[in-house]
Amino acid sequence: MFCQRLQACLQVEALGWSLPHKLTCPRRFHNLASIQQASLLPQRKLQALLFPFSDLEAHLAGSVDRSQFQLFQPSMEALTLAEKLFSPSPSHKMDYLASAVRMEHTPNLNQPEVCFVGRSNVGKSSLLKALFSLAPEVEVRVSKTPGHTKKMNFFKVGKAFTMVDMPGYGHKAPKDFVEMVEPYLETRKNLVRTFLLVDGCVGLLKADMIALEMCEEFRRPYAIVVTKIDKSGKGQLLTHLLHLQDVIRTQSTGCFPQPFLVSSNQFSGIYLLRCFIAHVTGNIQLGDTGQS
Repeated sequence: MFCQRLQACLQVEALGWSLPHKLTCPRRFHNLASIQQASLLPQRKLQALLFPFSDLEAHLAGSVDRSQFQLFQPSMEALTLAEKLFSPSPSHKMDYLASAVRMEHTPNLNQPEVCFVGRSNVGKSSLLKALFSLAPEVEVRVSKTPGHTKKMNFFKVGKAFTMVDMPGYGHKAPKDFVEMVEPYLETRKNLVRTFLLVDGCVGLLKADMIALEMCEEFRRPYAIVVTKIDKSGKGQLLTHLLHLQDVIRTQSTGCFPQPFLVSSNQFSGIYLLRCFIAHVTGNIQLGDTGQS
């Protein structure tokens, strides 16, 4: 099994609340947590936040096909509508739900579910922290120590959908990683999308290719999220992206053709990814989105 070649690591940190020894301390929202705040930026910076590929396009040769990087291009109205799903209210509560180490321990849910998988230090929990940045009551724990969390962590977004922070692969994997992750990815009936995270600073590594092959084996739809784009030079990032696009084109059948570029620190691509999650979970209806 492909999972037997993988190891896990999770970074955990409190989102919105710092919880050392169970003591809580409120944190302010990021100043770009919402589109309303971001809309105050100059148009060029706003465009780069909403659609990060636009900031790279000018550096591509004219002969390079750009279409596969621009399949999912929702309107500002759709982005704003999706953001509401990530904003808590008395009738739309968002919170940590449960943790599990085996499929038999997972919560029995009918609502759509998405999960996030990635190797050690790829920025998975930081991404979840950014997605949940408008909901400080949601405790997404991040640690500087790889391999801190050994469980599947479930977060409920009202009655709309569930997000799952999966143990990743790489440094300090749990010994029971295979028994934990593989059955979930293969049999979870309400799983509508797996997000495979790839570090934009280093591109696809051997372990990432194994994870990609695993997704292909289970024939479940997935998408690739390229993280840390703010920490990679544009030339280096474009090289990794073009290689990634070639792999998606030639070696995958279940991967959404467009990789999603994100920076959890600068919030680039966070609004777009929120909208894609809202779309694939059936909470907003969009037109042609590249056969998402």
